[in-house]
Amino acid sequence: MSFFALAAYVDADAVRVLAGTREAEQSIPGIVIAALSLTVMPFLSAAQRRAGRELGSASAVADSKQTLLCTYLSAMLLVGLVLNATLGWSWADPITALVIAAIAVKEGRDAWQGKGCCAPTAAVVPSAGAETDACGCRPGCDCCN
Repeated sequence: MSFFALAAYVDADAVRVLAGTREAEQSIPGIVIAALSLTVMPFLSAAQRRAGRELGSASAVADSKQTLLCTYLSAMLLVGLVLNATLGWSWADPITALVIAAIAVKEGRDAWQGKGCCAPTAAVVPSAGAETDACGCRPGCDCCN
């Protein structure tokens, strides 16, 4: 649900800016926070994924994917903020926000359908015939990526 709520909020704000009811402001603190997030999030995601697999926690693996998505979103946010701050392209920030919202909707739909979360639970031991990869993912799952 958090993905859908994020998308709705970001869409509404971006549309208001693009419609001219307000203008996207330059934000040096936003640039700094996005850059720090872009630097830290990949390591946090990898640590969460590793811990989730070791604990057999599908929810921790799923959370690591959300953290990895935050890395990509931070990169996109940084591009929009920098374009606005350096070139005065106030439209770049809301356009980037609409792309971020679309990604959030896709991720929300995937999470709602149970896609992308394939970590085995600690209590479940795969049967001898079960096919899994090195981290315990079933064919077609991408939890190791």
